Amino acid sequence: MAVLVLALAALLAWPLEPAQAVDRPNIIFILADDVGDQALGCYGGTSYRTPRIDHLAATGLRFRHCYSMPVCHPSRIAILTGQYPFRASHPTWGTFPPSLESSALANRMAELGYATAVAGKWQLTMLRDEPDHPRRLGFQRWSLFGWHEGPRYYRPLIYQDGQVLSGVSDRYGPDVYVDLLVEFMRANVERPFFAFYSMALAHDVTDDIGTPPPLGPQGHYDSYKRMVENMDERVGRLVDALEALGIRERTLILFTADNGTPKSYYHTAQAGKMLKQPIEFMWDGVPTEGGKGELTDAGTRVPLVANWAGTLPAGEVVDDLVDFTDWLPTFVDLGGGSVPTGLDGVSLAGRLRGGAASRREWAFASHRGRSWARTRRWKLYDDGRLFDMAGRRDEESPVSVLAETDDAGQARATLQSALRSLGYGQ
Repeated sequence: MAVLVLALAALLAWPLEPAQAVDRPNIIFILADDVGDQALGCYGGTSYRTPRIDHLAATGLRFRHCYSMPVCHPSRIAILTGQYPFRASHPTWGTFPPSLESSALANRMAELGYATAVAGKWQLTMLRDEPDHPRRLGFQRWSLFGWHEGPRYYRPLIYQDGQVLSGVSDRYGPDVYVDLLVEFMRANVERPFFAFYSMALAHDVTDDIGTPPPLGPQGHYDSYKRMVENMDERVGRLVDALEALGIRERTLILFTADNGTPKSYYHTAQAGKMLKQPIEFMWDGVPTEGGKGELTDAGTRVPLVANWAGTLPAGEVVDDLVDFTDWLPTFVDLGGGSVPTGLDGVSLAGRLRGGAASRREWAFASHRGRSWARTRRWKLYDDGRLFDMAGRRDEESPVSVLAETDDAGQARATLQSALRSLGYGQ
């Protein structure tokens, strides 16, 4: 009888191991640079080919209401801390609050037993001065271009695991970043991992490294179109690597971006001077321009695609509100940890496990002393302008206080209360 009981117990326990693996998925968090949602085919963009990202959306979830900060550094602060940047006195470009290093996202994931890696853009310090900075924030492997120190695309200056990487002068930077992540995934097939692909693409080259960066093989810098399509291809390479490693169904893939599309990019350099061209693209059949650096939808409404084969439904479009402080609590929750208290973020893990929608009621963004809070429909700026965003993106005509409907009045009161609760600017 004892033998029979033990055998039965073993039989009943056997299926639990795969379920436990799914409960703590691998996570690949892809953060594109300077790509608003309107640039992607799955969001109605028609100027650029993005078949791999579109396929992730067609076989996973596409979110309609994901909001970043208007520029890159504040978005990264929100991601890594779970707090709005003003909580840490608006860290300036190239800095990260030392007091928040130990509680930063990757450190929390490492504490949960996750292997951690980051590749692409860092921007949180000058790596020549602090080459070990990613490790302090919890990343065990990294391959990052020297932000404002050297080129990111052609003849790139790359710091890998604390050292300047040699032998890459003839390589395309984004290929080096992907290679590190694939190597990292291969080394951690048997344990959960968190891979942060903080892409260089599709940000243009920088103009402040002393001399203009090297031109591309075509005799000028990559066009925005080429960068977006290169971005899509590198996303596809990561997905292909997951398939080859046999861990696709144990891995949650998330694709988003740090802010909206810019209005222009550096196209070439002549006689030591860098020259820009406008970025023009079509969205839902209408000529459209980006809004990077603006608090408008064009500057802060970004794509969010979630794909977890075998767990998330295919082709579903959802209206959960997401802002960038949500990522830290979401990943900790997915990793089996207790969501930290005192954060601005709200866990989205329920939705990403195929369950309930996020409980976030409003999102927030700020830039250069101005801010807004919004629901899906209503958007209130701190100067009192209220916009009805139902079915539209433009912000040309605020709702008149004198002509407010009951719905608008209730929305104004709710969002005013939200802004007061944050104490931004006080």
